[in-house]
Amino acid sequence: MNKRATGNKLMLDLIIIAVLSLILLPLVEYTTGAARVILGLIFLLFSPGYSLIAALFPGKSSISTFERIALSFGLSFALVSLTGLILNYTPFGIRLYPILISQIILISLMLVIAWLRRRRLEPDERFQLNLRQKASEVSRSWSGDTRIGKALNVLLVISAIAAISTLIYTVANPKQGEKFSEFYILGAEGLADDYPEEITLGESAWVTVGIINREHDVATYDVKVVIQNNPAASLGPIDLEHDGKYESRVTFTPDAPGDNQKVEFRLYKNGSSEVYLDLHIWINVTEPG
Repeated sequence: MNKRATGNKLMLDLIIIAVLSLILLPLVEYTTGAARVILGLIFLLFSPGYSLIAALFPGKSSISTFERIALSFGLSFALVSLTGLILNYTPFGIRLYPILISQIILISLMLVIAWLRRRRLEPDERFQLNLRQKASEVSRSWSGDTRIGKALNVLLVISAIAAISTLIYTVANPKQGEKFSEFYILGAEGLADDYPEEITLGESAWVTVGIINREHDVATYDVKVVIQNNPAASLGPIDLEHDGKYESRVTFTPDAPGDNQKVEFRLYKNGSSEVYLDLHIWINVTEPG
C-alpha cells in the first residue's frame, strides 16, 4: 500500500502537464496579456511532446533528463504541425479552438498511457520529477565547476531567458500588417466582368461598388462617380471598422453622347480631397433611335 502510494506521488510531472492543459482553455477564453501568452507557449511548444515522451519512455533509465526535455520541444513542433495539417482538411480548419482541443485530447491520451506504463514499473525504476534532488545535483555540479564553466553556464541561462523573453514579446506584440483598402467594382453577374458598355442617352447604368477596410483602424470612405470629368453619382460617407466590408449598387446617367467615355470611380478616405484609389470603365453613349 505504501509502495503504491509512493509510486503515485512520483508522477508529479504528469499531474503538472494535466493541470496546465486544463487551465489553458478558460485562460484563453477569459484573459489576455503575458499570462495567456506564456501558458499558451508552454502548452504548444512543450506539453504535447513531453506527454508523448512520457508515454514512450516511462522508465528513468531509458533516456536522460536533458534528452527528455530536448525531445519534448522537437516532438511538440512536429505534433502541432501534423495536427494543423490534418485540421486543414477538415471542416474545422486551422483555428484557435480546434487546435487547442485537438492538442488537449492528444495530451490526455498520452498522459493516460504514460501513467499506465509507469504503474507497471517499480517506483524506483520510474522517471520522477524530484525537484529537491535535481536542485541538489545542480548545486553539487556548480560547486565543483571551474570559473570558466560557471561563466559559460551563467551566459547560457541569460541567453535562454533573453530568447524566451523575445519570443513572448513578439507573440504578445505582433507586428502590424500592411495598411491598405480594397476597392473594386462588379458587373451585373457579381463578377469583375460584364460591365455596361453601350448606353442610350437618357438611360442609366449601374455597377456594384465594394470597399474592404484593411487599415487596422476605423476609416470613413466616400465614392464619387465622374463621367468625362463631370459628376454623375456619389456614395458616402461610409464608416468601416478594420476588416469591415461594404458593397452597394451605384447608378449613373451620362449627359452627352459619344464613344469611349471614361467613367471613373474615385475613392476618398477620411474626408481628404485627394483621390485615394481610382477605378474606371469605358462606355459608348448613343443617341436615342
